[in-house]
Amino acid sequence: MATPVSLKCKICGGDLVNDYLAGACVCANCGNRWSLESLIPNYSKYTRTIEKINKAKELLDGKPDATTAMQAKLMYQTASSECVLYTDAIGSDLMRACKEGQERCEKVKTYAKAKDNFDRKAYKRAMEDFKTIPGFLDSNELIEQCQAQLVIERKKRIPLAIAISMVLPAILCIFLKEKVGVPILGLIPIFLVLSAGLAYAVYLERNLAVVVEILSFLCAVPLIIFLILAYGMHMDIKSAATIAIGAPIAVVVFIGVMVGKEKPNGIN
Repeated sequence: MATPVSLKCKICGGDLVNDYLAGACVCANCGNRWSLESLIPNYSKYTRTIEKINKAKELLDGKPDATTAMQAKLMYQTASSECVLYTDAIGSDLMRACKEGQERCEKVKTYAKAKDNFDRKAYKRAMEDFKTIPGFLDSNELIEQCQAQLVIERKKRIPLAIAISMVLPAILCIFLKEKVGVPILGLIPIFLVLSAGLAYAVYLERNLAVVVEILSFLCAVPLIIFLILAYGMHMDIKSAATIAIGAPIAVVVFIGVMVGKEKPNGIN
């Protein structure tokens, strides 16, 4: 941290620019370097605080890591409590360094979390975190990489999106055919339009996509059973629907009961 001070260069009389953390100052005119300890009386009283700030900075200069960032933040907080005791300009500048350091700690924590998600290919969560710290390290570059990977993942989801999007429209069309009497030719455009809309929603992966996916997965097995019974085995609609809905529920209940009866390992 470099801050202009009122001290003058011993060689040319130019203004000196100090660096408290390095314990030195440089002449803005001739470039000569001087020790702050030789220019400022009792400068040594700041030594312990400066050592903490430099140690915290050294930790942050290493590989971005959330644990390291927390350690550095604790050091900055301790140094800040010491800076309060200094009522001069040096104390104010050291306090400013502590504040800026703590802000950097938070950015490092966010970066480390985002990078971990990026490495685990959780690109959406990673991008959201990187966007909160634009310009920090290589965040901007990683945001672009996340966006590119999300496009690739969405393209891979197209077959799944199409399959998922057919379940609910199929159930609706069966209902309209059997209960309302809508002819097949009238059901085709309804099925295609609804499937296309739901497929696009699933492709976008927004809130509606979650609802569609959950409902589709819950209804997929009953739908398949119903189609087999009603149209494959020509069972009457009511019986086929009862079995299609009741059978999966019965299986889930049976499995739950059996699991509940199992004793934990090591317990007689």
